[in-house]
Amino acid sequence: MAKGTGNAPSSNMELYRKIFFSYLYVMVWIFLSFSVIIYNKYILDRNLYNWPFPITLTMIHMAFCSVLAFLIIRVFKWVEPVNMTRELYMGSVVPIGALYSLSLWLSNSAYIYLSVSFIQMLKALMPVAVYSIGVSLKRENFKSQTMANMIGISVGVGIAAYGEAKFNGWGVMLQLGAVAFEATRLVLIQILLTSKGISLNPITSLYYIAPCCFVCLTVPWIIVEYPRLMAMSSFNFDYLVFGTNSACAFLLNLAVFLLVGKTSALTMNVAGVVKDWLLIAFSWSVIADRVTTINLVGYGIAFLGVCFYNHAKLQAMKNKDSQKKVVQADEEGEHLLEQKTETEPVRKSSPQV
Repeated sequence: MAKGTGNAPSSNMELYRKIFFSYLYVMVWIFLSFSVIIYNKYILDRNLYNWPFPITLTMIHMAFCSVLAFLIIRVFKWVEPVNMTRELYMGSVVPIGALYSLSLWLSNSAYIYLSVSFIQMLKALMPVAVYSIGVSLKRENFKSQTMANMIGISVGVGIAAYGEAKFNGWGVMLQLGAVAFEATRLVLIQILLTSKGISLNPITSLYYIAPCCFVCLTVPWIIVEYPRLMAMSSFNFDYLVFGTNSACAFLLNLAVFLLVGKTSALTMNVAGVVKDWLLIAFSWSVIADRVTTINLVGYGIAFLGVCFYNHAKLQAMKNKDSQKKVVQADEEGEHLLEQKTETEPVRKSSPQV
């Protein structure tokens, strides 16, 4: 009895420690994701820093992350690289990197035309895009209940768009394109990498994907933004602004690794909902973006749909884990039975005299 009571405080302390660090990882990720979004908005918005070059900004991020990832893996050797053949890189990493570059380009471009709050409302369509693309590529099973949930989210976002005070059609198209490319990238990661048993943490992801993104963005940059940059005779590269902005983007990738590695991807989805509400409140109170009642009603409907979706995923994960434990228990029981049968001495009847 004394031994049991002695272990109770230590087990409780371990539980509290685990809960504390889980919340710490969530808060760090929310802070860094929040900071990157606001920082990008500040740089790109014509009424703030007034540097509307989203392709260049994305390329700066990719160059910064590529150099740091190279130093961490090849120079300091803090992280082991993943064995990557040329065929695997060209067939898997390059398509994922191209989609990622398009997603970042369009997403950053949307900050020029739309408010931070409205962009977060449009991002609620991510589960809809991921599920729809997953079904079309046969990575998800079609379920009428899930599709009804997706329709509900879409209706909520549509209401929020209808109530947007500064609606910009081009900006909405850019953000929807970013959502579509990002959703396709997430599905392709499952098809091209996860199904082959390859998992990339954020450092190795940046090591392989960031240079690919940089190269993919070079062509549109030369056509779209390079002539405009050359025409700006008064422009001086602000190392402090772009350096700290790139560092925030790099640290965000590390925070994703901590959050998903120490908790789960579902935790990050739930934390993302909290972050979106914080960004909407910040956009309304500090940046002075107008948020209408119809905006909030529409996003509220979409928010409930996203919460239901996350809850359904949690229940599916629990059911899968419970089934896995049952199968493991059955296999262990059969294994023990086989061992018992093999070790049991064979009784032979003695010959009668």
